[in-house]
Amino acid sequence: MTGPVVIFSASIGAGHDGAAAELARRLGEQGLEVLRHDFLDMLPPGVGRRIRDGYARQLNTLPQSWGWLLNAMGGPRMSAGAAGLSASLATTRMLAAIPADAAVVVSTYPLASQVLGRLRGDGRLSVPVAAVMTDPSVHPLCAAAGVDVHLAPGLATADQLRRLGVPTLAVSPIVRPEFRPVTGPAERDATRRRLGLPADERLAVVVAGSWGVGDVAATARDITATGLAVPVVVCGRNEILRRRIGRDGSAIALGWVDAMPELLRCADVVVHNAGGLSSAEAMAGGVPVISYRCLPGHGVANAAVLARAGLSPWPRSATTFAEELSRAMTATPAPQASAEPDAADLIAALAGSAPLIADPLQEAVV
Repeated sequence: MTGPVVIFSASIGAGHDGAAAELARRLGEQGLEVLRHDFLDMLPPGVGRRIRDGYARQLNTLPQSWGWLLNAMGGPRMSAGAAGLSASLATTRMLAAIPADAAVVVSTYPLASQVLGRLRGDGRLSVPVAAVMTDPSVHPLCAAAGVDVHLAPGLATADQLRRLGVPTLAVSPIVRPEFRPVTGPAERDATRRRLGLPADERLAVVVAGSWGVGDVAATARDITATGLAVPVVVCGRNEILRRRIGRDGSAIALGWVDAMPELLRCADVVVHNAGGLSSAEAMAGGVPVISYRCLPGHGVANAAVLARAGLSPWPRSATTFAEELSRAMTATPAPQASAEPDAADLIAALAGSAPLIADPLQEAVV
């Protein structure tokens, strides 16, 4: 009997936890036991909450400082320091959270990957470790020495990791199966009525992560100014933003949305500023995606990767944004087909319950 798969994610935004939840679901369907942990809970009491709250405040009040910090952390000394500090704070609790009979350990959060890579490298962790990427761009902290394999969503991300010299396999995007194309106008209209959205308007769904951060209100105003679509802004847990947009009437303002697959099936286009899970979900549903007013740091980096891969244009001005929005409205998009293997299948292979699926562009890693 194969032991459990242990997954470490982080409750910073929704992307890391979202990938972990979908991996857990897929692995459970294969009959594997899954144990999930929040990396922030592996830190000394109160430290994880302060990190999460500080990150949220930084993005809300001085987002440019996040870009500066992320760039600084990309240097070898700062990167090594962050990895070392994480290991000193989290090692004891992480080791205690991994049962003796664990079959494989998975991380969807870079700092957790760094700690696990060190434990794997010095022999204190004897089972395979997989690091799962949740963004199209790769920060140097995502490449963890000692980790057995890094699983990258698509070839563009995999190429970045390989250049950093770590074992890598490309996988298909880790999104829930509910994110699928709309079957036709009848389903779209019925879904819009159910969600209280106008049935006879073009809709541009604006996503800004679970915290609703960035120049979201300005994006909504830019969409309205084009006259091409009605902006539907997903404000996440940012109630201040939802109330502000609702008051000025510049857009339809939604709070936290549980029915995100259905909302995306209503959309004519999705406009994002971070390029993580939400953009992957939209692409899986065959909805055109535009990167705009991107967050400093990971948002800008993700937009650059998506633009180079031809997956999401990245206009830098209101004029070029209007042009891209017009193109999106006349496009006939299709779901992004992926020939890469399923990440859950590769993790199951590492756990010893299935044969490893090799990536033809990468030498064998196990």
